[in-house]
Amino acid sequence: MAKVARFHQAGGPEVLKVEEVEVGAPGAGEVRLRMEAIGLNRAEAMYRQGIYVDQPVFPSLIGYEGAGVIEALGEGVTSFAVGDRVSVMPVFAMSRYGVYGEQAIVPADSLVAVPPGVSFIDASAVWMAFITAYGALVQGGHLARGDAVLLTAGSSSVALAAIQIAHREGLTAIVTTRTQDKKAKLLKAGADHVIVTDDDDLPAEVARITGGRGAALVFDPVAGPYLDTLAQAVSPAGRILVYGRLSPEPSSYTLFPPPPGGVKTPNGAQIRFYTMREVVNDPASFAAARAYISIGLAEGVFHPVVAKVFDFPAVVEAHRYQESNAQFGKIILRVNP
Repeated sequence: MAKVARFHQAGGPEVLKVEEVEVGAPGAGEVRLRMEAIGLNRAEAMYRQGIYVDQPVFPSLIGYEGAGVIEALGEGVTSFAVGDRVSVMPVFAMSRYGVYGEQAIVPADSLVAVPPGVSFIDASAVWMAFITAYGALVQGGHLARGDAVLLTAGSSSVALAAIQIAHREGLTAIVTTRTQDKKAKLLKAGADHVIVTDDDDLPAEVARITGGRGAALVFDPVAGPYLDTLAQAVSPAGRILVYGRLSPEPSSYTLFPPPPGGVKTPNGAQIRFYTMREVVNDPASFAAARAYISIGLAEGVFHPVVAKVFDFPAVVEAHRYQESNAQFGKIILRVNP
């Protein structure tokens, strides 16, 4: 038996229950892990609420991302061995698998080796953020060295990963935050410029920083009415990639459901919805992303920013903290203190 977090109905953080569960043996193509650390994602909060693209089947497991040690191999798994230290990448459906627990069964093809010297905490905080940012800035951004990228919701784990990738690619990272509280932290995290949206005129500031050209790429998880403002900050040849829907308010741009090819801003730039699935569903792109990120981790160029670590039994408190939006970086559940 192992302690596993599940939920029996959709709702707020309090629906998560830590229960004793028989995890069992892995099936063909699967492994069983002893989890050491678990990274929280906005996707899991949406899944818990029943508003994610994948719908829960009750009682539902939960959890996309983590790190641990392989305990058992299912039939046909030859690429890993018992005892290997691995990260779990968010490439499966939570309606079938989930990593919130002392043990978890996951597909072997969702695993990647933890580089030497990388802690389980850091290894649990990498893949959602860095794959998402890689797909936008490296694979799909059509960017050149010296281009400016505008990263909104700057204290999120994805934006912080995007800052690091922007530096590796020779891009200028312009980062937004709503208040002055996080400006100094964002500059320390590597932002080239920080725009405080409660105080600054965002389009005017982007124009000043870029010499009137505008941002070549805007990378935004919020959507909602602020898209109209972002559209004034993008260059005519640029694009806005929207990778979330944190704002419940409608926008003048109809992106949900996503129209084929996106839509155009008044100055002719493209705006479209983007997900990490564009990377992980293409084998060649996914392999390139894994190699790019693994090399960056091994070289110390990439390092996840961890906001706060909770012990696993405090999973409800951790989800409440996530919903407070007070964090700067990734929230982690530590399974084996």
